[in-house]
This record gives sequence, structure tokens and C-alpha cells, in this order.
Amino acid sequence: MTFSRRSALKALGHTALALPFFEALRPGRANAQAARQAKRVIFFYFPDGVLGPSAQGQPSRWHCSGSETNFTMPDQLNPLTAFKGDCLFFNGLSMGGTDSGSHPGGAKKLLTGVDGGNGESVDHFLSRTVGASAAWRHLYLGAMATQNNASGDKFIVYPTAGQTVAPRDNPRQVFQQLFANAMVGDAGTPNLALTDTRLSVIDNAKAELDALKSKLGGSEARKLDLHLEALREVERRVKPMANTPAPSSCVTPSIDLTGFTDSQLYDASKFGHILRAQIDVMVTAMACGLTKVGTLQASMHTSELILSRMPGTEMYEPGFDMRSHQASHYGDSHDLSKREVRSYLQQRRWFVEQFAYLLGELKKRPDGDGTMLDSSVVMLCTEVCDGNTHLHDNMPFIVAGRAGGRINPGRLLHTNGTRHGALLGALAQSMGATVQGWGDGNSGPLSGVLS
Repeated sequence: MTFSRRSALKALGHTALALPFFEALRPGRANAQAARQAKRVIFFYFPDGVLGPSAQGQPSRWHCSGSETNFTMPDQLNPLTAFKGDCLFFNGLSMGGTDSGSHPGGAKKLLTGVDGGNGESVDHFLSRTVGASAAWRHLYLGAMATQNNASGDKFIVYPTAGQTVAPRDNPRQVFQQLFANAMVGDAGTPNLALTDTRLSVIDNAKAELDALKSKLGGSEARKLDLHLEALREVERRVKPMANTPAPSSCVTPSIDLTGFTDSQLYDASKFGHILRAQIDVMVTAMACGLTKVGTLQASMHTSELILSRMPGTEMYEPGFDMRSHQASHYGDSHDLSKREVRSYLQQRRWFVEQFAYLLGELKKRPDGDGTMLDSSVVMLCTEVCDGNTHLHDNMPFIVAGRAGGRINPGRLLHTNGTRHGALLGALAQSMGATVQGWGDGNSGPLSGVLS
């Protein structure tokens, strides 16, 4: 069956079908289960792996050692010492042998769980299901992640098989868009923009789009749905957030944007300021109920980011331009007398410190009977294990938060080579999604993650 270009363009110009809210409409969903689930999820990515098991057989300086409840954390994880009881650590998670040794191959599998990125990433799936009711279904923020017109395989969010989208690298611009409609009324109460009672132009053409979809094959219909999702997201952002009550703490939201200008978004010396600002944007947006699903991408794989240019960090060394990817090829051993090894260790520790900052910001904000960290699930991830070998085994992932009671942290899980899609499936379940595992080797949620 064929359809005219004119018909398609006309339909796309008028409509986007509202995606079904599967979870909200499921009959018989247990109230107790709904109460024990994460309110929000954040995926925090950093590039180029860690100081893992060396080519000479030296033990990892990332992975914990010990039993499930009695374990020690190595030096790369020092910034997480205060959050040990809030985190799940893993030994033995694998992303599979396909493309092992490859940065792009790892990035493609990271959130899709599928070789070659031939599937939807779990964050995008959650944004269109359990996160679909939020004003911003998915907040995908980057810090120098699109530098030098980065190719699509540098990004980790896949709306559909083989198709990435780019994060937004300007925290000032995103913050202004998120909170453009929020103003303070005379009594100091939230006064959002006037209610817009007009029917969405997308909804006006729903019947026409339904007819068009009925004439399409499965793959073409899915492509159309993706276009419509994108249009719906644009409409949500440009229209006032009608009837959306704001918490009192969100009447006059603010974050620190003084450390950089828009012209310095790709200045390596400002990278720390930019990443912190993006973390603050993410936490503030979630605290104010604007989104439930977020992805933070710090730089990109095979990163040319010169971390040694950041003042005030242990990496700072004027005149010594040690790039992230360059440092990851530190050699066969963990000899800290070598400048490259020492620099790479410091860089990885710095990224962990930024993750700890994110956890701290969530933990200091009350939410119900606990904190936002208690009611959230947060995943730290990168695309390879050891930066020098690039293997996709024993992946250096960490999960933080209690997911509203679904996760009991403060433990080390030994997974014996289980595919990491089982972990992604468990995190999706913690958000209330109806899935088992995720991606290739879909064998159900990872044992020991959910309670």
C-alpha cells in the first residue's frame, strides 16, 4: 500500500498521536506495588572506561572486592565513600562479545542492550511509557557532548533501532525553556502562564492520521509514530503548561550559571562548571515535576576533552594537555609512576566525584518520608570497561537510590557474566514498567536488584 507525499506532509503538519499510557491504564495494578516504585530515573554517562583489570593481569582499581554486604571500594570510587550505603555495585556484568574492544560498539549497546544499537534505548522507552505524562517526557542533557559536530554514534539515546538523537549542551538555554512560564504572583504563589484552552492542532487531525496509519506497514507506521512523538514534544514545549501546579519551592527556581558564557560551552577549562550546571538543571526539573526520565552525557566516547585544563582539580596541570581518550590508553600496567596512568586515574575519580555531587543534590531534597534519592534510581555508566583494552566484560556500572523501596542498596552483586540488559530491565521495572529483561539475552530482571 502506498500513500502520497502530500498526504503524509499534511498529516504530519497537523498531528501527533498521543502515545498510549500503558502503565496508567493497566487494570488491576496493585496499589502497594505502585507505592513501591521509583518516581524518576537518571542515567549518568562518562566516557572512555575506567582503570579496570590490566593487560598484565593486575586487579581492577574500580571494582569492589568482598561479599555482598561486606566489601571494600577501591581508590577510583573514593568520592562515593559517603554514599556507599546508597549504591549497588556490580562485578561481572557483560555487554556481550559483539564489537568488544570498540568504543562505538559499546556506546550503541549501552542503553539499548542490543548489538549494533539495533533497538530502542531503555531511557527513551521509559520516557514514552511511565514518563509520558510529564511536561518534558525526556530530558537529555550533555556537557560538550556535541562538540565538533559529533557523529551519531557518539550519542547514547536511541528512539528506534540505529537512530540516535543528540543531547542539549547549553544548560542556560535549557533552564530558560524549562521554567519560562513560571512567574511569582502577588501573594508569592505559583502563577503559571494563562491556561490555553485551544485543542492541540495535533489532536485536530487525529482521525486523518489514524486513517493514514491503517494503510501503512509495521515499519513505516513506527517511523510515522516517531515523527509524531517529536512533534508532540515540540508542541508541549512551546505551549503554556496549562493547569500544571508548581510546588512552592519551584516558584522562583535558580541555578548557578555564572561559571561560563554561551561562547565557552566548548572550552575545556569550563567543562566542570557546565556539567555541574546540567546536573543542577536535571535535579531542579525533577524536583519541580517537569520530567521523570533524564540522561546526562558528560562528553562523548573517544573524547578529545582536555581535562588537565580545569583549575581547582587534581588533574590541573598547565601545559600538559592530557585528553580523556589519550589517557585511557595508559599502557599495560597500573604503574602510578607513569604520568598517563596517574592522569587517567585522576580523571576517572573526577567523574565519580560529579556522580557523587548528583547523588548529594538528590539526597538533600526532601520527598515524602525520605529524600529524592530514596525515591529515585540513578545509573552511572560508560561504554567500555578498562580504557586500554576496551573490553565489554565486567562493566563498571553503579546504581544508586532506593527506587521508592524497590531497591535495597549498600550491596555488591556478583553477576557471573550476566548480560547487562538484565540490569536495564530491573531498573525499568523499578519505575513501574512492564518488562522483563532488556535487549539481547533478555532473561528477566537481574537477580538481587529488586526487592
